[in-house]
Amino acid sequence: MTILFEDNHILAINKPSGLMVHSDGSKKKTLVDELLNMYPNIQEVGEEQTLRNGDIIKRPGIVHRLDTDTSGVLLVAKTQEGFEHLKKQFQERTIQKTYHTFVYNHFNETQGVVDRPIGKSRKDFRLWSAQRGARGKMREAITEYTVLTTTKEVSFLEVLLHTGRTHQIRVHMKAINHPVVADSLYAPNHTPLLGFKRLALHARSITFKTLKGEEKEVIAPYPEDFEGAIAQINSVC
Repeated sequence: MTILFEDNHILAINKPSGLMVHSDGSKKKTLVDELLNMYPNIQEVGEEQTLRNGDIIKRPGIVHRLDTDTSGVLLVAKTQEGFEHLKKQFQERTIQKTYHTFVYNHFNETQGVVDRPIGKSRKDFRLWSAQRGARGKMREAITEYTVLTTTKEVSFLEVLLHTGRTHQIRVHMKAINHPVVADSLYAPNHTPLLGFKRLALHARSITFKTLKGEEKEVIAPYPEDFEGAIAQINSVC
């Protein structure tokens, strides 16, 4: 866990792949555990979450999250004032989140927008769906993408989220037949490419305002697997 930005109220870190952000009720080590060791004063910052089984867990400092296998920049509130400030920006959609990802298959276009509401999958309770027949409340979801590099088998994208639904990029990419490389949930029958042994998704940057009103863009360096994959795809283009 590397610190990318810090002031008195807000912290931006580079979360490694494989580290869960906060507890899901299990005993697995989480990002929150590390944060509490470094910043014990955030213990009471933020809001609690109620799990499906009724258990209530604390999420000290956590304003948003990344999937366990997703690497990249994550904002953390060090104070309740910082938490409320960031929460308002997320609610008003003024925070800009950009991701980089490798997806299966070739793109003919250079950019596009996926505007499809997301609901729960009827086939698997773990999954979300942007297809017809999804169950439950359908929530607005808009994903904008730019194709950085494309080959016959795989493409490298920059993705901008206009909404923040669970698994949004993974669900929308699957919906347009370009699932994320090595996605064991949404592309279980696809062979992992470019050496990836985890979900090929990296939260590249985030832009927000500090409590002083200053706009900050924080960029998360690529992990080793992304650097290797970028070198591979560029070598064949």
